[in-house]
Amino acid sequence: FQTPEEAAQQAVDKKVDLVAASSLAAGHLTLIPALREALQKLEASDIRIVVGGVVPPEDVMVLKQMGAVEVFGPGSVIAQSALALLRRLGVE
Repeated sequence: FQTPEEAAQQAVDKKVDLVAASSLAAGHLTLIPALREALQKLEASDIRIVVGGVVPPEDVMVLKQMGAVEVFGPGSVIAQSALALLRRLGVE
């Protein structure tokens, strides 16, 4: 487990294009805004956030409004999820 600040710093250090956060204990509504804020503080708001895990359908739009570009909940098909991420990265 990492704090949002640790994840943001590591993302900046590694020069990643996106950060994937997994939520299994309903922490996504507090952790995602904290991660977005930590990235902004590091002047890395261009790093995209993806959320996966046990995310209730009613939280998907809220997470997207908080800055998540994709949300993959239970039952997501791995191949379709991977294609969605590749499209987000501009890879076809």
